[in-house]
Amino acid sequence: MNALAATSRNFKQSAKLLGLDSKLEKSLLIPFREIKVECTIPKDDGTLASYVGFRVQHDNARGPMKGGIRYHQEVDPDEVNALAQLMTWKTAVANIPYGGAKGGIGCSPGDLSKSELERLTRVFTQKIHDLIGIHTDVPAPDMGTNSQTMAWILDEYSKFHGYSPAVVTGKPVDLGGSLGRDAATGRGVLFATEALLAEHGKGIAGQRFVIQGFGNVGSWAAQLIREAGGKVIAVSDVTGAIKNVNGLDIAQLMKHSSENRGIKGFHGGDAIDPSALLTEECDVLIPAALGGVINKDNANDIKAKYIIEAANHPTDPEADEILSKKGVLILPDILANSGGVTVSYFEWVQNIQGFMWDEEKVNAELRTYMTRAFGDVKQMCRSHNCDLRMGAFTLGVNRVARATVLRGWEA
Repeated sequence: MNALAATSRNFKQSAKLLGLDSKLEKSLLIPFREIKVECTIPKDDGTLASYVGFRVQHDNARGPMKGGIRYHQEVDPDEVNALAQLMTWKTAVANIPYGGAKGGIGCSPGDLSKSELERLTRVFTQKIHDLIGIHTDVPAPDMGTNSQTMAWILDEYSKFHGYSPAVVTGKPVDLGGSLGRDAATGRGVLFATEALLAEHGKGIAGQRFVIQGFGNVGSWAAQLIREAGGKVIAVSDVTGAIKNVNGLDIAQLMKHSSENRGIKGFHGGDAIDPSALLTEECDVLIPAALGGVINKDNANDIKAKYIIEAANHPTDPEADEILSKKGVLILPDILANSGGVTVSYFEWVQNIQGFMWDEEKVNAELRTYMTRAFGDVKQMCRSHNCDLRMGAFTLGVNRVARATVLRGWEA
């Protein structure tokens, strides 16, 4: 099942639990606007290359639409639609005043020079600048993009609209970015995991963790888990996978990964088959890479007691059912990885106010928001006698539905 079908299925199940009117249900599912643009740039060798860019603006009932822009060769309308819809429910679960959006360009960023990436970003911004804005749609980094990409978007957008730091989040701190933003998604994963484990009388200390993906989210989560006393026994990235049952030295692993552009060759653990990482013996499994990695083919072999979805849509619905029957508790993506968009909200607030917070305030506020969101999800689970995924979806969908009706929607 592809990401859009799976996301829509979860939405429809939550709508049924909530007893939503069928017309309202259909209205909430259909995107507000879908944008598709051609981006033609001169390459460094003088040839011309064309790429297709997308921006799906899903819903703005609760505030400006919010979501990342990813550069990846597999970006397509279905994926962007699914991720935009997830952002709508995610911002509602976090209870921040945003709707949902997502964007991307179908390209391989590793094959483009820095100057080519800048030209591509600026052309894309030129094509969509009149459809994004501080109170309309606020992009952020995603897979294949970073703070530099956001700086280019900010600069290009400002040529048309005047200096507008709040038009994007995830910017460099020197251009109005927030302290603590780089670590925000990984730190949010830590706070969400703490909340889940506390429900079962446990803490981070002493638990064995396996993390798939050692990019920004996975590496920060690993570092913070290690600092909290957890034992990260296996990790993977695109270059390979490593394991050490006594716990990996995360600081040394991060240094190795930075210097060698991947974890392959790290001497502090044994190399293992990356495809076997998800089924390693552990207490907590954190998929922090691509979607659809946990499926019906490997779900039966997963040995973790808890799964924290740091990636977007890492678990297929079929796998969800298998894992549920096994008693595995899954903290869904729209809660588990909402730390990034929450601190993006803090960044946006700081930009609008023209007042910068210190990092301690950012982290303290993030803990408050993540802990409160977990409590709200648990309350929905009790109210509707459902699992954490449906608890999160019913919470998010209910908040968006209420805002839509209050603003004057009529059947």
